[in-house]
Parts: sequence; structure tokens; C-alpha cells
Amino acid sequence: MSEILRCPWCGTEPLYVAYHDEEWGKPERDGRALWENLILEGFQAGLSWITILRRRETFRAAFQGFDPAIIATWGEAEVQCLLADPGIIRHRGKIEGTILGAQAFLRIEAREGFSTFIWRHVGGSPLINRPRSLSDVAAQTPESQILAKALKAEGFKLCGPTITYAFMQACGLVNDHLESCAFRD
Repeated sequence: MSEILRCPWCGTEPLYVAYHDEEWGKPERDGRALWENLILEGFQAGLSWITILRRRETFRAAFQGFDPAIIATWGEAEVQCLLADPGIIRHRGKIEGTILGAQAFLRIEAREGFSTFIWRHVGGSPLINRPRSLSDVAAQTPESQILAKALKAEGFKLCGPTITYAFMQACGLVNDHLESCAFRD
């Protein structure tokens, strides 16, 4: 039996392999799910993604299922509660950025739909790259720079062009599976 070829960044850690095979790079069109992924990418800054994956369910519990309508109303009492929660990344700036991101999400959702806002930055369809190795994969692109600037203009924090590009890859706005990867298409 031959081994399934994957992007090498996922290694052999079962949680990482499942994430690669079942989620990463698949086009996500649900606005709330896109927002959750963007927020989690912001929490990942300075850490490994596996750290976030291992805590994703505790993040979901702590942040009320990433319901922007609930989170948008939070204040200092909720921030303090989250800062005491060992199941998440306890970083005041990231927590406060999540609250601001929920408020921004609600404004965008009411105006045009968050999914529409995000996907218009790639013309509505995934950008297809053909990387042969990890060294061929960019850390940021002109599209991620433009999206990061647009998100910041809407009130988002922790969404620079590198975080935004990782978000774009994760949510399938960009297909950066290596050419050799069985999950490319």
C-alpha cells in the first residue's frame, strides 16, 4: 500500500493531519466560520498552529461558540474572566481584539455579508498557486496586504498581511497545497 502524500508542514501528528486533510485549503463560505478562523489566526500569532488546534474546543467554549452577537457586547468583566481561563491563550490584546472584531463583523455582515466582503478580495474564487516545495509558498501576498488593510479599516486588530495570508490559505481563498499533495484539488 502506498503512503498518501501530504503537504509536509502537517507532519504525522494525527490532529494536524486531520486538519490538513479535512479543513485546510477547503473554500469556506460561511461568514461566521470565516470570522472564527480569522480570530484564531490572530491568537496563533507568535505560536504554532498546533497549539491553537489543541485548544480550539476550549476557545469555542470560552468564546460562546464564536457568536459575534454575544462577543460584541462584552466588556472588562468578560476580558478578566478570559484572562483567567487556562484553556485559551490569555493575552489581553488578542482578547480585546476579538471583541472589536465581533463588532466589526456585525457591521460588515449587516452591510454586505462578511463572506462577500472576504471573498471579493480574491474575485470570488480561490487563487490557485502551484508550489512545488514549502519554500515556494509565500508568507504574504499583495492580496493579503490589501485584505489586511481593509480589515483594519473596518476595526479589526491582529490581522497583518502574514496572519491574513495564513487565514486565506486555511479558508481556501488560496490553494497552496503542494503539487505533490493528494489533497490539492
